[in-house]
Amino acid sequence: MVLLSSCKQKPAVEETESRYAELVNKFAEVSLEADLTHLSANDIEAVKILFEVADIMNELFWIQAYGDKEELMSKITDEQARRYAMIHYGPWDRLNNMEPFVEGFGAKNAGANFYPSDMTKEEFEAWDSPNKSSLYTMIRRNDEGQLVAIWYKDFFAAQITKATELMKKAAELATDEGFKHYMNKRIEAMLTDDYLESDMAWMDMKTSPIDFIVGPIENYEDRLFGYKAAYEAFILIKDIEWSQKLERYATLLADLQRGLPVEPKYKSEIPGADSDMNVYQVIYYAGDCNAGSKTIAINLPNDERVHTSKGSRKLQLKNAMQAKFDKILVPISELLIAEEQRQYIKFDAFFENVMFHEVTHGMGIKNVVGKKGTTVRNALKEAYSPIEEAKADIMGLYLVSKLRENGEITEGELMDNFVTFVAGIFRSVRFGASSSHGKANMMRFNYFMEKGAIERREDGTYFVNYDKMYDAMISSVQQILIIQGDGNYDTAVKLIE
Repeated sequence: MVLLSSCKQKPAVEETESRYAELVNKFAEVSLEADLTHLSANDIEAVKILFEVADIMNELFWIQAYGDKEELMSKITDEQARRYAMIHYGPWDRLNNMEPFVEGFGAKNAGANFYPSDMTKEEFEAWDSPNKSSLYTMIRRNDEGQLVAIWYKDFFAAQITKATELMKKAAELATDEGFKHYMNKRIEAMLTDDYLESDMAWMDMKTSPIDFIVGPIENYEDRLFGYKAAYEAFILIKDIEWSQKLERYATLLADLQRGLPVEPKYKSEIPGADSDMNVYQVIYYAGDCNAGSKTIAINLPNDERVHTSKGSRKLQLKNAMQAKFDKILVPISELLIAEEQRQYIKFDAFFENVMFHEVTHGMGIKNVVGKKGTTVRNALKEAYSPIEEAKADIMGLYLVSKLRENGEITEGELMDNFVTFVAGIFRSVRFGASSSHGKANMMRFNYFMEKGAIERREDGTYFVNYDKMYDAMISSVQQILIIQGDGNYDTAVKLIE
């Protein structure tokens, strides 16, 4: 089972139940199911082992996000409160701007548990250490109170040893040679904190019926600097039929990049030709990807070196996506979309919007124009993630429009994508803007309102103006790509504010 944050109205909670039951009831339980008939017996045994590895990633993320999980749970006596803390990996509500929901806790440290709680930004920036900004170091104080950077492989040595031993067993059982190679490279990566070769091996893994995304990957949890990667794991089963439908799009990325509506200097980096798109059924989330809301699509690796040499992989999690569409987006549209435009709320449009959001993470520009060696990520610092998510949102919609114009997407119409996109904004921001995705969607919403692309009616519903929406889509793509290409930190921060 997986919990999705739902907008479905719940029956009133009995007065005898705690207020925490109401919080838990914000979530809808969904069964994660997948067809395993195309897996061998050995592959199924390998998957069973992957569950054990994923649970270790869960432990590691608890430490990074909060600290001592058992110490927290010992302070909470209400069973529903304990359940809610398990959903959020701590006493802060990820769907309510990180507000504490357990008495005795204040605001969450922006740096989570990656840094000492008493460390200031100024202290960190004045500290001379070559590894302080690494994705894979925990920052602590030594006996003299000075800051030190400790590699993940050392800080989490016991858990990493256990996880890699299990991964070796799973690799030996698996039948696909590409998966075996990737797993062995990932083991090396987790033991050395050097993930490049394993990311390359993952890119080369084309035919495996199972996939296992594991390790420290995203940096959303570090809201102080956006430097530190958090542990997570996905266990995925490939949907063969749907994956075949998407294969042709991977060959079009270079042409789509060249056609972006900006000056050539902002689109000179052509994505690798090895990018691929596939559809999976997710059967397990653990760690960062399981905290609060659930991921429905993946674009990895994050390493810009992989993007320029091989591209990225775009994985659509169809069962989770369908569940969110049915239980969240459709009910929201029935409340907030103008009645005559609800006919445009379509799952296929939702699927396309999400898919091309992930595609565009590997497109655009990764390095600041005219500043060799300076990545957009480093130039924009903590503003990078919200701006990058905003880019993916609007540029994904732009790609859908181009593919429709080119006759590559023939089912439905662009208005389906526009109206479903607006409903998707409400889905993403209904619990606030504490996350990078929430901030990105609020940027899109306010921009569309300013341009008249969407209008709020007296009855509280929203109407999409097709022509103004099209124009706003183009100008928004231009705005974001120029901010990224110029590495304009001040403008990025202002846009987010």
